[in-house]
Amino acid sequence: MSRVLSVIVPIGPADTAWRALLPQLAALPTGAQLRLVACHAEDADQSALDTAEGLPPDRAWLLAARGRARQMNAGARATQGGVLWFLHADSRFGDPASALSALQRTLAREPGALGYFDLRFAGDGPAATALNTVGTWIRSRLLGLPFGDQGLFMARATFDRLGGFDESLDAAEDHELVWRARRAGVPLRAAGAGIRTSARRYAEHGWARTTVRHLGLTAMQAWRFARAPGRDA
Repeated sequence: MSRVLSVIVPIGPADTAWRALLPQLAALPTGAQLRLVACHAEDADQSALDTAEGLPPDRAWLLAARGRARQMNAGARATQGGVLWFLHADSRFGDPASALSALQRTLAREPGALGYFDLRFAGDGPAATALNTVGTWIRSRLLGLPFGDQGLFMARATFDRLGGFDESLDAAEDHELVWRARRAGVPLRAAGAGIRTSARRYAEHGWARTTVRHLGLTAMQAWRFARAPGRDA
């Protein structure tokens, strides 16, 4: 890439999904930076990171206060890359190299954009999550509301312009950032490639119940964040 890529992955308490993500990140260019940001020291396995094959040399664990917003902001501050890519620990790609190329093309065409991938669900949930895949396409592509599990990426200058993630929020920091980007005139652009995330919540709590809950939360958050003053870029 013409600008160094910094990949930031917040790690929740006792979350081990990042272990299966590391082999996918072997597609990163040698000059990229990788930061896994834990909120508990016992979750940071430096040996596993050091011995993972194919990763760029500049890789490290960080510790930050609990909360995705705090962890992702800490990761951004601890890197120097001109492009920031925020991934969840359970993010997966069918072809990591193609996903990286899609990211590069998106920002080459529109350097000031906030980019995202099309969300798909892994096979660890009910078959009905195929409907949720369609729903997330409509939400992000038609309504302009991509979420954090869609692998948000942007130039550091765009991230700094927006002021980073809102650390006063315990959840929905991704949704709030997207609304701020919209108000600031930052274009939202699909990379044209897919990203997979786990569907285990739908299996554990029931598809209908989880879907209705997510729809309700999204609607409430949209009403709140669309009207929120004071943090516009």
